[in-house]
Amino acid sequence: MLKTTKKSHLPAEHPPVADSRVGVLLVNLGTPDGYDKKSMRRYLEEFLSDPRVIDLPRWKWYPVLYGIVLNTRPAKSGAAYKTIWNEELDESPLRTITRSQSDKLAKMLKAGETIVVDWAMRYGQPSIPDVLARIKAQGCNRIVVFPLYPQYCAATTASVCDKLFEALSDMRWMPAVRTVPAYHDHPAYIEALANSITSSLSKLKQQPEKIIASYHGIPKRYFESGDPYHCHCMKTSRLLREKLEYDEDYLITTFQSRFGPEEWLQPYTDETIATLAKNGVKRIAVITPGFSADCLETLEEIAGEGGEIFHEHGGETYTFIPCLNDSPGGMKVISEIVKREMCGWE
Repeated sequence: MLKTTKKSHLPAEHPPVADSRVGVLLVNLGTPDGYDKKSMRRYLEEFLSDPRVIDLPRWKWYPVLYGIVLNTRPAKSGAAYKTIWNEELDESPLRTITRSQSDKLAKMLKAGETIVVDWAMRYGQPSIPDVLARIKAQGCNRIVVFPLYPQYCAATTASVCDKLFEALSDMRWMPAVRTVPAYHDHPAYIEALANSITSSLSKLKQQPEKIIASYHGIPKRYFESGDPYHCHCMKTSRLLREKLEYDEDYLITTFQSRFGPEEWLQPYTDETIATLAKNGVKRIAVITPGFSADCLETLEEIAGEGGEIFHEHGGETYTFIPCLNDSPGGMKVISEIVKREMCGWE
C-alpha cells in the first residue's frame, strides 16, 4: 500500500503527499503469453515491427512482415517455445527467471519503505509503461531502469530506452530516471561468468577441447553503422579468457540467431559447431554470455539444436553452460550494478 504522510509545512487543505521512494526496474527482452498461434503472432508483431530490430523502411518491410512472416513464423516459433515452456506456471522460462531476479533483488536491497523493485518486458507483458506507472504510483520519484543486456546494442538496450522515454513523455509529473549502461566488462560480471564455467566443467569426466562463447547476432550492417555491440562482445570474451588464463583458440567467440537473408556478424555459432565436429573435435562446451537469463535462444537453440548439430557431425560430448540467471553469482552482478547506479539516491 502506498504510504503517505501529512507534511507539517503543507497547508491544512493540501492532500497527503506520498513519501519519496527509489524505484528499480529490471527489463528483459520479452516473452509471448503462450505458445499458441494467436499469442505468438501478437508477440512477434510487436517485436518485429520495432524499427530498432528491423531498420528497413516500413514500406519495404511491412509487406514481408504481414504478408509472409506473421503467417508462417508463429507456428514454428510456437513449437519451439513449447519445448522449453514452464508448464507448471504456464509461462516462458524468461518470465520465470526475470521475476525471480526481481524478487531476490528486492530482498538484497531490503526493499520496502524507501525502495521498490519491479520487472518488465520490452515486448509482451508486463509492459514497461504499465510497470513504470505502477512504480510511480508507489511514490517513486527516482527510478533506476536496468536493461538486462550485458553488451549494448541498439536493438536491445536502446529499444528499452525508447519505450521508457515514450512512456515518460505521457506523464505530466515524470520521475527522475537513470538508465544502467552496458556491463560487458564489469569485474563482477566477468568473475561470475568465469565461476560459472569452472563450476560446470568441474562436474565433467573429461574437459572440453573447445569452449564457445555464443552471443546473439546482429546484421553486420548495424555494426558497420556504428553499433558497438560486436566490440562489447569481443571484450567480454577477452576478459573472460584472461580471467581463466585460456588461449584465444580455446575459448572461441561466435554469433547465433541470424534472421533474414543479409549477412550477420560472423562466425556463426551453428556453422562453427558443425565444423569443429567434422574436424574431429569430440568435446565442446558452450556458454551464452550475452544473455542474463535463459530463454528460447539459449535453451532451444543452443542447448537443444546446438547439441543435435554437434552429434550429427561426429561430436560426442556437448555441454551447455546455463546463463547466470538468478544464481548467487548472477544476483551479485545485478545487485552491485544497481547499488552503484543508486548512489546518492538511497
